[in-house]
Amino acid sequence: MRFTPFPLALSARSLLGTAAAVLMSVMAQAQTPASSPPVPAASAAQRAPVEQLTETIRIEDASNRIDEVRVGGETRSITVQPKGGMPSYQVAPASGERRWNVLGF
Repeated sequence: MRFTPFPLALSARSLLGTAAAVLMSVMAQAQTPASSPPVPAASAAQRAPVEQLTETIRIEDASNRIDEVRVGGETRSITVQPKGGMPSYQVAPASGERRWNVLGF
């Protein structure tokens, strides 16, 4: 039995043809638009807003009364009312800065 080598030119042509066919197939699939997902019946804008839980917490001891308002678990305001005729003040929840209403009308 005699060994006959496969012609190089023929193998390069078939390889090139196969690569071209695969590339064209991939490009055809990439150009085909994918089916869009189904749109839900009610989008987020049409849904009723979810009401968040509002809590008012009052802590009182012999010298102060502290009122804290939380909306959805996040502190919105803190008001401190010292006893004994002192003016009340507010504490900023994020920074801890205190504000007094000196001339409250």
